[in-house]
Amino acid sequence: MLAWMYFSAPDQQQVKKMQAEQARKDSMVTDTVSPKQAQPKTASKAQDLQSAQTQTQPQQGIKPSKEQSKELGVFADATVKDTTSFVIKTPLYTAVFSNLGAGPTHFELSKYKTWDKQPYQLIQDTTRSAYSLGFISTQDYNIETHNILFRQQTAGNSFDLKKGETKQLKYTLQLDNGKSLTYIYTFHGGQYNIDLSVHFNGVSKYISSRTVDLSWQPPLNFSEKSEKQEARMNQAYVYSGGETDNLHIDKPGHNQKILNGQIRWVATKTKFFTQIIKPTQKTESATLRGQIAGKPETPGYGHNYTVSVESRIPQNNQLNFKLYLGPLRYNDLTAYDGTTYGMVYLGYSFMRFFSAPLVKYIIIPYFEYFGNFLGNFGIAIIIFGILVKLVLYPLTKKSFQSQAAMRELQPEVKELQDKYKSDPKKQQEEMMKLYKKAKVSPFGGCLPMLLQFPILITLWEFIQNSILIRQKSFLWAHDLSAPDIILHLPFHIPFLGDHLSGFVLLMALSMVGQMKVSGQTTGGGTGGAQMKIFMYIMPVMMLVIFNNLASGLNLYYLVYNVLSIGQQVLINRQMSEIDLLEKVDKKKAEELKRKKLIEQKKLERKSAK
Repeated sequence: MLAWMYFSAPDQQQVKKMQAEQARKDSMVTDTVSPKQAQPKTASKAQDLQSAQTQTQPQQGIKPSKEQSKELGVFADATVKDTTSFVIKTPLYTAVFSNLGAGPTHFELSKYKTWDKQPYQLIQDTTRSAYSLGFISTQDYNIETHNILFRQQTAGNSFDLKKGETKQLKYTLQLDNGKSLTYIYTFHGGQYNIDLSVHFNGVSKYISSRTVDLSWQPPLNFSEKSEKQEARMNQAYVYSGGETDNLHIDKPGHNQKILNGQIRWVATKTKFFTQIIKPTQKTESATLRGQIAGKPETPGYGHNYTVSVESRIPQNNQLNFKLYLGPLRYNDLTAYDGTTYGMVYLGYSFMRFFSAPLVKYIIIPYFEYFGNFLGNFGIAIIIFGILVKLVLYPLTKKSFQSQAAMRELQPEVKELQDKYKSDPKKQQEEMMKLYKKAKVSPFGGCLPMLLQFPILITLWEFIQNSILIRQKSFLWAHDLSAPDIILHLPFHIPFLGDHLSGFVLLMALSMVGQMKVSGQTTGGGTGGAQMKIFMYIMPVMMLVIFNNLASGLNLYYLVYNVLSIGQQVLINRQMSEIDLLEKVDKKKAEELKRKKLIEQKKLERKSAK
């Protein structure tokens, strides 16, 4: 073993290169997010975009310092002095590309706005290219191309694409002796996909081990009002070995995850938007990095997730990537790569075998069609709640029948509780005999309720995270994907927040009504008193839990509860205490019949008078 360790140990030159590579990767993580890097105002983003669009001549801008140029070695291009911008307009987005790094600095989505109706600009750092090609040069320099000024080869400063059109944008970094590094971007009108081809014309001889990584560097801008809630959905993802893996940080600090082998794609995302890098050639590894600075709603607070995919330059000296910048919308993602929709959270991983097909083949097609057909996603949610209730009716019927039967047997249960008050064991035995004779199980409603959970949990996650209902209004709710705030409180209540939402209040009230008609508050003794307390505590708990969730979700559960009340009332009318008593004690059943008959005759006499 000692001999193997001695002969397999890397030489000094290899150690030096490995240390330089690790230093380059560590530097991407340890750079803190300064207040300047914190999420800027959307209005300034729009102003920057407008300035870039109106630019007609190359202007003096950010360029590498003398110190940076020294660290670039042969990759320091002295022939390009100024930054230039190029604007690409399509039906879906307006993008601004810079020669500093030869990549996008702005990416404004045309069909989506921020929560305050401002243009949504995806990229947070607008000073240099969001994409960077990184490698160790043979001179042992850490090279990141987003620090290098390229030469724009495409004439002009803008072009427009209509749906179905394709155009290219080309940048070149010219080295000595005719060697060059060239980026060719291909844009498709009507798609969020962008193709990137990187050509190494004699440059690979300056790259150690012919290994490079393409990375996404800047944070993605948040688009929703609650940064705290959106931060929970901000993550980095990778798809490798047929599985989706992710990196998420929930407290200040930084972390990273490295996966070796063939990588299908890497991505960073917010709640509703994402950028994805998909290599088309063989890969070596992928690295996910995450960093959080500060706390929510404080100066300097920022989330920074970066991803990179490493490849070895092939013999044809060309690397190809398929890029995606856009919404987490099912149809757009599947047109790009069907596996990428795995970034949208649909519940627990062990349930995905059930939830994924349900969402893909039923829920999404329904909302895509009926939401647009009806022109109102709130009505679509109500109709969907009715349809779900009809589908689950066979399961809920058994549960509600069990609840109704238990309610009808409460007088007999109370009698047994009083009779065997001093003997709990005997009391329990007699109660179980009573249930057996009446062919009623106190747990009869549990299994049907459990069988509903996979559907209800899938809907819970989908409605909260689906971009389909984002910024869709209904009644007083301006955005079904956000809380429908109807009252702002002058103070903050832990867990509840500083506001009250409308649909969640109605949902809590519907829960009280449902518990009353289901008979969960009837009965005597300690158990009955406890159930009465529970009737009020449970809705309050749900109010606290749901108050900050999507109003569309609260609307759905409100509809579901109201329908459950109607179903329980119908079943209660069908259930008869006399029928149950005939199974238990025929004598008592006859007495109850006579009693009810007398009461009925009294009512008839009163009505006749």
